Amino acid sequence: MKRNSLKMASAIFAVAISVSACNSGSKSTTTTDSTTTDTTITGSASTTAIKPAGPAPEWGKTIKPEMQAVIEKLVSYGDKPLETLSAVDARKNHTPTDAVMDLVKENNITIPAAKVDTMGKDIDVAGGKIHLRIYTPKTGSGPFPLIVYYHGGGFVIANLDVYNASAQGLAEQVGAVVVSVAYRLAPENKFPTAHNDAFAAYEWAVKNASTIKADPAKIAVVGESAGGNLAANVSIMARDKKIMIPVHEVLVYPIAQANMNTESYKMNANAKPLNKAMMAWFTQKYLNTMIEAQNPKISLVNANLKGLPPTTIITAEIDPLHDDGVMLADKLKAAGVKVDSKNYDGVTHEFFGMAIVVPEAKAAQAYAADQLKAAFK
Repeated sequence: MKRNSLKMASAIFAVAISVSACNSGSKSTTTTDSTTTDTTITGSASTTAIKPAGPAPEWGKTIKPEMQAVIEKLVSYGDKPLETLSAVDARKNHTPTDAVMDLVKENNITIPAAKVDTMGKDIDVAGGKIHLRIYTPKTGSGPFPLIVYYHGGGFVIANLDVYNASAQGLAEQVGAVVVSVAYRLAPENKFPTAHNDAFAAYEWAVKNASTIKADPAKIAVVGESAGGNLAANVSIMARDKKIMIPVHEVLVYPIAQANMNTESYKMNANAKPLNKAMMAWFTQKYLNTMIEAQNPKISLVNANLKGLPPTTIITAEIDPLHDDGVMLADKLKAAGVKVDSKNYDGVTHEFFGMAIVVPEAKAAQAYAADQLKAAFK
């Protein structure tokens, strides 16, 4: 079921499957912003027991059964390893979102009706345009709190569809307008294009909040993986440019440093859906030279973190980037930033958007939503 996807990926948009995408490829060529064509799922972990077919993999002996079932489905597609492909071909690979969607169908899990409306908006940025997908609660008149959301994919793959579940899940659980940002991808657009696009989208959201039923005084940033790196950078840039700083940031397994020999990189070098080889591939595709890996925008642990907003960090046990999140939390605390963090055992990178089938994802989304609601008060 390789749906020719153009860029990044696939499936979770229309109705929001709380399933997040992976740092693996992509598959759907169309990106739809109108909820009239709902095709995803958003929501809560199902009462149907999702069980794996085989034993736990060697790289993940502690993996939870539901998480393992998602990985087994992903492996069953038989895609070539992402790190052996060109970026264009990598974007055609199946994603964890595809795996979740298929498990939902196979187990007859009910897809809840969306509690948000969506619309698309193109905005001008330096050197081009980027697309935003705006999620607005169907109930209430606003102005609503505002979340600017950045998807993952190593700066190279994935798209708004792949990460729809995360964005929609946050909009529904927080009762907020969510602006999901389709920043330009590498290698077509090298560093720091994604970082500059991310900040341009944030500036647009601050300036245009009132036109999308949002309150610019209650704005937060959220990102997963590469998007977690972008969200933190947006807070830093807002501080440095002296514009409104987010009241909170939620960083889900963020890329935060360049050393690929941390304990979690060693332990999870062969994990799925993200492994060490893929991280090296992403780095090479996005950066102009490997020296840039030490740039504070990539290695957040080297950045000036003073004066940043209270931060929530979510990590996964079976993830090369686990220690990135821990190291960043320590650096933020040392800089005087209030940090709240949680690690989720038995799950892998990309678990956050999988609330429809993975209980830990449901818990992590609820935790993030609670943190954001408290910040918006």
